[in-house]
Amino acid sequence: MTEISVHSTSVAETQAWAAKLAAVACRGDLIVLVGGLGAGKTRFAQGFARALGVEGPVTSPTFTLVRQYPLGEDQAAEELLHADLWRLDESSELGDLSIPELLEDRAIALIEWGERAGEAFGRDRLAVHFSSGPGDEERTLSLYVHGDRFASRLVEIRAAWGQS
Repeated sequence: MTEISVHSTSVAETQAWAAKLAAVACRGDLIVLVGGLGAGKTRFAQGFARALGVEGPVTSPTFTLVRQYPLGEDQAAEELLHADLWRLDESSELGDLSIPELLEDRAIALIEWGERAGEAFGRDRLAVHFSSGPGDEERTLSLYVHGDRFASRLVEIRAAWGQS
């Protein structure tokens, strides 16, 4: 497991880091967002979605569980899946979301509270951990690479986040 960390001092900066990650995202990518309430997961998702050309509001899918946003033809995937597992009562409910099937050939997925799924979505994932800093909007964002899919793209991911 590899870690890449960056520091953010504002919502705008968190969204800018998300946009840099979106620039190297590929169809089939599963990105898990890990952090407590108010850690910045949805703000990160907003920046990621905007970078992929999503227009209109991007809100936490806490009550709908999964939102699907169509992406333009010039993007890395046909759609962005934005899921929130906070309200998921049982791991058996994961199958009802059909995320692996939707991911297969056409989507990129951002999963808030994705740690609740364990490895139910498979071994290949990129986890973004959010840690609060001393200021209200300060965060440390740490990427953890799980599986071969992201390990093979580690140089590209590091470069996107200004790491060598």
